[in-house]
Amino acid sequence: MGSISFHIIKIGIFVLMTLQATVMSEAAEPAKSAYKRPSEIPFPIDNPYTAEKAALGKALYFEPRLSGAENMTCASCHNPSFGWEVPVKTAVGAQNTRLGRQAPTVLNIAWVHPLFWDGRAKTAEDQAKGPIEAAVEMNLPLPEAVKRLSAIPSYKAAFDRVFPGQGVTPDTIVKAIATFERTVVASYAPFDAWVEGDEKAISPAAKRGFDLFVGKAGCAPCHTGWNFTDNKFHDIGTTSTDVGRIAFEPNNPKAQFAFKTPSLRDIGQRAPYMHDGSIETLEEALMHYVQGGIDRPSRSPLMRPVALDASEIDDLIAFLRSLTGSKQIVTLPVLPN
Repeated sequence: MGSISFHIIKIGIFVLMTLQATVMSEAAEPAKSAYKRPSEIPFPIDNPYTAEKAALGKALYFEPRLSGAENMTCASCHNPSFGWEVPVKTAVGAQNTRLGRQAPTVLNIAWVHPLFWDGRAKTAEDQAKGPIEAAVEMNLPLPEAVKRLSAIPSYKAAFDRVFPGQGVTPDTIVKAIATFERTVVASYAPFDAWVEGDEKAISPAAKRGFDLFVGKAGCAPCHTGWNFTDNKFHDIGTTSTDVGRIAFEPNNPKAQFAFKTPSLRDIGQRAPYMHDGSIETLEEALMHYVQGGIDRPSRSPLMRPVALDASEIDDLIAFLRSLTGSKQIVTLPVLPN
């Protein structure tokens, strides 16, 4: 009799665990659908996609002649080998000048608006102008860039084909670069396969981590949608003295120390973290959020301490790592002489 009772209890526990897993899985379904990869890349009406324009933009992205000293490219700070960032605390600009902020990733820029950590650029075209002309970055006025490119027959011919009647201008230079950058999309990750129905694509720990992400841990209100960002600005209580978004929203007290919510796509390839590259590992970054950051009037109401135990933190890390796919192989363009 004792043996029979044991088996009944054991089966009962198994059924209960199965039912709990089913309920959790069903509860996660609506949340999963909100993170499904889109099937198309959006391009603006005033700068539509063409393959030739994207190819021209790719050449310009890797073109050192778009820097004053001809020693830097867009890829110098947004390197495809490191999640389209650089693996150092902050980027290094012209004259070996260390910049004040980490280089934001170019990944999924087609879905990002506005751009830069402080949101000072409304479009990818506006963003492309900034680093080229900035004295501490590529340090080349766009009119000078026009002269350089116009003097190279292959570039002049390419611009005439891609932009008939316009040729090489400051606007066509940044339109070409922005078009290429919009084609830079995060790699297909195990999480994507899971969202599309492959239950074996991610581990049970990662699945539990996703439930925490959209639930108890409170990550989803800011890291929402397939690109895992609300495209808004939040003070998350870092120790940085950089004033952030308030430079552009002086009447908004919540803009003090506020920075753009970054995407979490390919996050495993994009250390260090935060707007100033001050946090070296994904584990340290998560602990910052768990602890809630510095409590001050500008701190986002969405940022608060969260009571998570060690196993829950491990599950969240497992989920975050499931957002990184294989490294993309980017062939370098052959630049014209």
